[in-house]
Amino acid sequence: MTTIVMDRICRLFISLQQIKEVPRMLTEAAPSVPGTVRDTEVPQFFRERFVCTGYRPLHQRWRYYFLSIFQRHNETVNIWTHLLALLVLLVKLCQVAETVDFAGDRHSWPLLVLIVSAINYTAWSVMAHLLGGKSELCHYAFFFLDYVGVAQYQYGSVVVHYYYTIEEDFYSQVHAIFIPVAVLLSWCSCLGCCYGKYCNHFLPAWVRKVGQVTPSSLAYMWDISPVMHRLLFKPGGLDDPAAMYHLGHIGFFISCAFFFAFPVLERCLPGRCDILGQSHQLFHVLLSCCTMFQIHASHLDYVARRELYVRLHGSGDAALLVGLYMLTVLVCLLIAAVMLRKAKSLLDCQAKLK
Repeated sequence: MTTIVMDRICRLFISLQQIKEVPRMLTEAAPSVPGTVRDTEVPQFFRERFVCTGYRPLHQRWRYYFLSIFQRHNETVNIWTHLLALLVLLVKLCQVAETVDFAGDRHSWPLLVLIVSAINYTAWSVMAHLLGGKSELCHYAFFFLDYVGVAQYQYGSVVVHYYYTIEEDFYSQVHAIFIPVAVLLSWCSCLGCCYGKYCNHFLPAWVRKVGQVTPSSLAYMWDISPVMHRLLFKPGGLDDPAAMYHLGHIGFFISCAFFFAFPVLERCLPGRCDILGQSHQLFHVLLSCCTMFQIHASHLDYVARRELYVRLHGSGDAALLVGLYMLTVLVCLLIAAVMLRKAKSLLDCQAKLK
């Protein structure tokens, strides 16, 4: 009996010892996350204007940057605004797929291109803000991919406006050049954004911003022209059920473009918007609203204007537009790859001079 009791006491003692080791084991399995640092502790390349704190240290393990999605730093809100938007877009795709036969109806493919391009740009934006702080080369790589996402989303926007929204008289004037010009502008937008980021080391911030904003603005003005023509010149155009959503889309885009170009909040409250309140965070929210309004308006046009777009577009037009979407993504990826190679050469030269 005594032997049995002693044996159980020993087992209990061993169990207690093992329990005491659990915190140490957890610490080793998931080491403490490094804290954030000030702008003076990261290279000039990573510093955002008027953002003083909340920077993640460079050259940590990949696990650190993946886990930093749950950490409080100056990119947290940028990550989560587009991550939540990504989840909403996936739900929206499932909802639309319940009523739209994407497999059997070719005329639905432009709508699918828009939703897929929106999912892509939000996903690649999340990756850029989550992982772009590891090193300068990673920053270039992930943000170049982010700009590919922007360019292919611009093409997705063009497709639905050209296919569903355009009026017959405007179509007769521009149908021969509209899509080729849109594709070219998407490529230029990707190149301008990538080159603006590449020039981070040797050009003033306003010059880089102009290089990024100008081609994207031209692309958007071309993209939105069928919508503006319909709203302004079609009799009763503002009475259309989709008109409110088109107007909302335009309003949200103008607002988000303003906050992308001008860091108003940080400039007015330097040091107080380091974690929450940056203009870029507001840009993300407004852009997500813009996208949702655009998808809803395009869905309404797909349902209500079928007789018109079936008459305007041949049976092979939708397949051609999908093919051009794939070409746009491929060319933009090649642009990003070339610019990344130039960025790597620049970084290598700078490393040799140190």
